[in-house]
Amino acid sequence: MMLLTGTVIADAETIIADGGVVVTGSRIEAVGERSAMVAEYPSHDERQFGIVMPGLVGGHVHSVQSLGRGIADDTELLDWLFDHVLPMEASLSAEEMRVAAQLGYLECLESGTTTVIDHLSVSHAEEAFEAAGELGIRGLLGKVLMDQRSPDGLREDTEDGLAESRRLIERYHRSFDDRIRYAVTPRFAVSCSEACLRGARELADEYENVRIHTHASENQGEIETVQDDTGLRNVEWLHEVGLTGEDVILAHCVWTSEDERQLLAETNTNVTHCPSSNMKLASGIAPIEDYLERDITVAIGNDGPPCNNTLDGLTEMKQASLLQKVNALDPTATPAPTIFEMATINGAQAAGFEKLGALIPGWKADIIGLETELTRATPLHDPLSHVVFAAHGDDVVFTMVDGEICYEEGQIQTINGDQVRAAASAIELPSAERHEPPASH
Repeated sequence: MMLLTGTVIADAETIIADGGVVVTGSRIEAVGERSAMVAEYPSHDERQFGIVMPGLVGGHVHSVQSLGRGIADDTELLDWLFDHVLPMEASLSAEEMRVAAQLGYLECLESGTTTVIDHLSVSHAEEAFEAAGELGIRGLLGKVLMDQRSPDGLREDTEDGLAESRRLIERYHRSFDDRIRYAVTPRFAVSCSEACLRGARELADEYENVRIHTHASENQGEIETVQDDTGLRNVEWLHEVGLTGEDVILAHCVWTSEDERQLLAETNTNVTHCPSSNMKLASGIAPIEDYLERDITVAIGNDGPPCNNTLDGLTEMKQASLLQKVNALDPTATPAPTIFEMATINGAQAAGFEKLGALIPGWKADIIGLETELTRATPLHDPLSHVVFAAHGDDVVFTMVDGEICYEEGQIQTINGDQVRAAASAIELPSAERHEPPASH
């Protein structure tokens, strides 16, 4: 039994100034005032922190792109994708893919993200599943499907891709004590044929709690290409082939029409907002305030390190709020409680994990502890405001997933972090080589 004490942010509305969270096994046993917790649970291992809160949910990440951080800064989207990121993914061996995923999950756990919705790559996806299990992170992972408009090394036969996805579902869905689940993962409509997209829906429907994760309407060129192919806008086309619904996570959704937003709301499709990536690649500003007003579930994601440069979920919360405020010219837009929910319980809902994203008795013990003996935390008038607008990932000093300590006292507890960083630094990436993008994209 463990007692975690400090200012407890149980959820966006419940803050206990001198609180405690009791963890027994993989679950939260009790939440309340520290004095009451100490009295009721005298045989405890107490850990004290400035702030105790739910772990963050990375609603859209690319762990295996971690080796490409900084290789394509200040680069136009198509050059970024076709000259740098896709060739990098295609070049990675199985061992290198394992190191890339380890590096991504290492950064997530060190900075307070306990669950990831992870968009992997076409090949060697099993290496990421094994890495996630090894490091102890919770995740919804999926092998990428690409059967058209894709460079050599990433394009594959439609049926082969779906068959490999089925094999991975059978092996990894609900593995590692149900910490790891599967999402069928078409990259996006531009690089996936109709047969691939419809096949993704059919495959997901064969299994309980297997979800679908893809990109949608990130930039205008993508929408033009899909419209040229199908006569429909991107979200309309995804709906036509079955890729909307409460089991679907669409990353970005920057450029959507009124009809598409209505479709998202009517089908209860989940959206992940990736503000830093959208700003860095100049993709645009997603209409998050509008989505929230329509009761669309919106999570927050970092996207990949090459288009964000960090997997720090705490920093991403600030970016998400500020971008909506300046877009609406309204300082009341996306206040701290709304952003906190997007980064925790909304992400858990999008990923399909039950009883996750808040500190509630009986819920999963995915918990982080933050240091507040810091200049930027002084004075600490409002803990929730501090978490959303001031805290950084390196403020995290404790990360627990499923009741197991994954990160403490500056060290990952489940793997040798120094070895992972050394292995990642030793990998040589291919030099930039032009791979022509699809027309209009």
